[in-house]
Order: sequence, then C-alpha cells, then structure tokens
Amino acid sequence: MMLTRRDFEGRERPTWCQGCGNFAILNAIKMALVEQDIAPHQIVMVSGIGCGSKLPFYMKVTAYNTLHGRPVAVATGVRLANHGLKVMTVHGDGDGYGEGLSHFLNAARRNLGIVDLIQNNRVYGLTKGQYSPTSEKGKRTPTSPEGSIDQPVDPLAMAITAGATFVSRGYSGDLKHLVWLIGEALHHRGYALVDVLQPCVTWNRDYAYDFYNPRVYRLQDENGYDPQDRQTAWQRAQEWGERIPIGIFYRVEDAPSYEEQVPTLKQGPLVARSMVRLQPEQIADLQTEIR
Repeated sequence: MMLTRRDFEGRERPTWCQGCGNFAILNAIKMALVEQDIAPHQIVMVSGIGCGSKLPFYMKVTAYNTLHGRPVAVATGVRLANHGLKVMTVHGDGDGYGEGLSHFLNAARRNLGIVDLIQNNRVYGLTKGQYSPTSEKGKRTPTSPEGSIDQPVDPLAMAITAGATFVSRGYSGDLKHLVWLIGEALHHRGYALVDVLQPCVTWNRDYAYDFYNPRVYRLQDENGYDPQDRQTAWQRAQEWGERIPIGIFYRVEDAPSYEEQVPTLKQGPLVARSMVRLQPEQIADLQTEIR
C-alpha cells in the first residue's frame, strides 16, 4: 500500500499565525516521509517548547513533547533503545541553540543517528518576540529595547567544527528543495542537522519572505561545490548578507554512527531482544542499595 500525506494527517489543526513558515515545514516533512516510504509507525518525533515544537501535534506519528532545550537528549534515549526506528527532533532556534546547545554539539560529535530539524526564525516567537541565539546583534525586542549586545551563533559552522557528518540548511519558502533536503537527512547514516530558515511574520518581520527570497540560493547550483570539502563548507556556513546559501554544506558518507560502535547495540535494537529478568532477591538487593 502506497503512503500518502493523508496517512500523516493529525486530528488537530495548526494554530500558527497566517503566513508562518512552519506550515511549509510541516508539509515538507510529510512529503519527505511519503517519498522515502517511511510509515507513521516507523518514525518517532521529539519536540521541545516553542511555536515550531507543536508540529508533531499536527501529525499522525509517535511523538514525545519534552522540556525546553531537551529534545535531543530524549531523542538520544529513544534512538539507543530502538535504533530500528527513524528518530527526528523538531524544535526552534531558541530551544536547539540556546537551552539545548550542549545537547546539539554532543549529538553532532557523537554522530548519533537522528535528524535534528531546527526551525530557525531568529527570535523567540511563542513568548512574544524576545531575541534568540541566532538574532542579529543590535536587535530591539521586549527584552533588549536598546538593542541586543550579543553576537549571534552560527549553528552550521558550530556543527561542522563539532564533527557533524551532515550539515544542511533549508528555507521554508522553497518547499521542493526542503522536501529533498529532509529526505537526504532521513537516509544519512549518523547525525543530520537540518537548519531551516523559517520566517516569523509576527515577531520578526525584518527577516520574513521579502528578506530571504532575493538572497537565498542553492549550493548545488554553484559550479564545483563539493560538500565533502570541510574547509570550504565551514567558510560557506558563515556566508550571510546579500547572498544566503541553502543546501547540503557538508556530508561524510562513510563515518560510522554512534550506535554502530556500541557493542551491545550491534546485536540489534534493545526492544527486540530478550528481557533480562531479575530474581526477587536481586531486586531486594538493588532496593537496599538505593536506600
């Protein structure tokens, strides 16, 4: 039986603002899962707190909504418990690059087999427009009325430096390209970052479609670009201004994932293995130790 987008339709309707880039991201994920023939029961989506983190509520998939900044930590547990499943985190730039920054970097360096999709609108949208880790220096918001004095983080350069084996950026205004990008990430062997430029039409209008449309270009359209060239990828990751690249910046095909290097997991997913049953006296001993 062939999958369709209807197979992923949730019972709830999105409550995002009209024109929000998250609508396109939601559609792109559904389309990518259909194209890659990944059924709802074959994927687990883990989200945090924020506008974009509500995305799994609007889909028919197994999902886990966790604390702010903790989706990657929970996704790590899911993946190690059952690496026979596809695992995807879906959260915003505040969640992923602020509270969750250490989890982001450690998942990248470990090459854990998850897709880390971050909706980067460069603002805290759910809490009324405070500046986020990716906001530009000087941004005026309710918590920075005189302008932010912080330098923005560069998530792509950070991921490459940390050792990520798949580093990419999409744009919610280019749906076809985003579907392809998510599909490539879903079949990557280890950690795959998909940073998505996601216009917030309510709290960050300076960086909405009018800003991105004339600036965004696809890396694969650049003659001679090689995503296996780490140094060039790192340099392109810092390109921002009149031209903003999207696509696969860096990819390593032959690096083993974290799970492939854990001896116990080489025998197969833990959930498919025979359970270790403790004897009553062993349980009593454990309880004594805890006390």
